[in-house]
Amino acid sequence: MYIGIPKESRPFEYRVGLSPAGVEILSQSGHQVFVQHEAGVGSGFSDLEYEKAGARIAYSAEEVLGRADLVLKISRPLKQEMEWLKDGSILTGLLHLASSSQDQIDLLLEKKITALAYEQITDANGELPVLRPFSWMCGAMIPQIAARLLQNNWGGKGILLSGLPGVPPAEVVIIGGGAVGMSAAKSLLGAGAHVTVIDKSIAALVTIADRLPGVVTMISTKRNIERATAYADVVIGAVLVSGQRAPIVITREMVRAMKPRSVIIDISIDQGGCVETSRPTTHEFPTFVEEGVVHYCVPNIPGVAGRTASHVFLNAAIPYILEVANRGIEAVMKDDPFIESAINTHNGKLMNLVRLSAQEE
Repeated sequence: MYIGIPKESRPFEYRVGLSPAGVEILSQSGHQVFVQHEAGVGSGFSDLEYEKAGARIAYSAEEVLGRADLVLKISRPLKQEMEWLKDGSILTGLLHLASSSQDQIDLLLEKKITALAYEQITDANGELPVLRPFSWMCGAMIPQIAARLLQNNWGGKGILLSGLPGVPPAEVVIIGGGAVGMSAAKSLLGAGAHVTVIDKSIAALVTIADRLPGVVTMISTKRNIERATAYADVVIGAVLVSGQRAPIVITREMVRAMKPRSVIIDISIDQGGCVETSRPTTHEFPTFVEEGVVHYCVPNIPGVAGRTASHVFLNAAIPYILEVANRGIEAVMKDDPFIESAINTHNGKLMNLVRLSAQEE
């Protein structure tokens, strides 16, 4: 199979669709891999390393995308990249198509692209094995982001996340106790913050309470979210519904009732956001103020730690990439329900994708 790895084109995306180690695995299985020139530079991988692993270097995204039967990406492609895709090819990545524009979806259907969303691949336990390492990484990055945004020079209240003897720590409320929420709670607790996690699942809250003594847990109700956000210095939105736009769980009225210059970090922005006042920002201009509250709504938080992210991605994704490359998508869809559940479009048909609203590029 011809496999293409283009250079990621979205701003501040330093990850790459596969490391040289992954390319070597695919090459040893008999596949021809094409890597775009400097595709790995953000992650610290040179063209020479890819060539030594068995890849051929191509000098344009159009060549890579137009030649490949299987395209390995990280971020959702831009419309131009979708137009370059070979008809009937397989596109993989953290696609988050639930928040894509309708014309992008229509283009994938028209070209009969099989869109395999890594973030929707499930395992026998109903967990998300490819998304999970990125979720852990994102959660681990939250304390450094929150600590910075609480500083006066970032518009915050001038609160030290950990507090000091005689001065209490910051109050951090996490909405969502999944992989991101668990990782963030662990990291924030280690940083000295006072942490509350809110989730609708009692089982998730029991797990958090068992693993992280000292974290306060609350069942997710409108009243509890209103109460918690009102006293929080930092609110973290970590809500994910696989294949769907994130539901709005924090309303504008709740934001308006928060303390002035407190902070919202909406991790769910990749899926449209779980805060009514959220809108996507960038690593260059990461924040805005709405209702007197600092909002941080950067999609793809781990993208700026490209090397670590690319290594953890290889570990998680290579079994699924190999299965598709070695067996073909039709056989895999027939025999592997875990991958089949992550197919968003196939042969001109929409699958496993619920779009509650669209977000333009």
